[in-house]
Amino acid sequence: MHLRRVFLLLAFGALTALAGAPGWAGTASPLMLANVYRPGVPLADYWVSEKYDGVRGYWDGTQLRTRGGERINAPAWFTAGWPATPLDGELWAGRGQFSKAVATVRQQTPDDAAWRGMRFMVFDLPAQGGPFTDRIPVLNRLLAELLVPWVQPVAQSRVATPQALQALLAKTVKAGGEGLMLHRGASLYRAQRNDDLLKFKPFEDAEAQVVGHLPGKGKYAGMLGALLVQMPGEPGQPGQRFKLGTGLRDAQRRDPPALGSWVTYRFRGLTDSGLPRFASFLRVREDI
Repeated sequence: MHLRRVFLLLAFGALTALAGAPGWAGTASPLMLANVYRPGVPLADYWVSEKYDGVRGYWDGTQLRTRGGERINAPAWFTAGWPATPLDGELWAGRGQFSKAVATVRQQTPDDAAWRGMRFMVFDLPAQGGPFTDRIPVLNRLLAELLVPWVQPVAQSRVATPQALQALLAKTVKAGGEGLMLHRGASLYRAQRNDDLLKFKPFEDAEAQVVGHLPGKGKYAGMLGALLVQMPGEPGQPGQRFKLGTGLRDAQRRDPPALGSWVTYRFRGLTDSGLPRFASFLRVREDI
């Protein structure tokens, strides 16, 4: 059995309900989630930072957890001396090292050598009142006083025009980054998905749950032809389903992602019926 079979995403709806909860067992972390950037967004209202391609980490003041609420078994030295203040950030192993970050975080017995290559890139203080613009200097002071080199604040800057934003995206991606994040300066920290937080990447991506394995034909006979996946639906309603076959490697066709697991796919906009256009498999989301 592959370990990924046990990493299932907990209910999406729990995020908002748990917005004020300081601790939970087996429930989703109360995190702010991002929508997708679109042209016309008033850039003067936003701070911009790099989007770090790692594992979302939530320090609740005593314990480090994943976005799904699972306890992360980091070495004791990694979190020693961390403040009682909740921290929201990304456990990051470097540009292009997403798989390494996931492999490190998912281990039940932490690997000291692997964790020494990890950083916790902190971008917000969930329990801190006031707008994001005011939370930034508080976060910077807090981490400066912490004096832990592997815990770093995410650098925030302003971008004046759409052309400058596109140029920054191109520069970031060329250097190996995944994309950009835009955070509305006036926003309070709310554990929900809205336009206060936006992600901007060269392509759109999303997550869907594997609900079926469709057999292959021709050169893929005897292997997986496509995944049948289901998009998250509205509360109380099932999401739409679609086939996801493009982008799968032969090894994944021979040993496909387990039923119930979550995968990330790329796409280019939506059809009139709300399904992703030109969807392509990207990876298994073992961190959720």
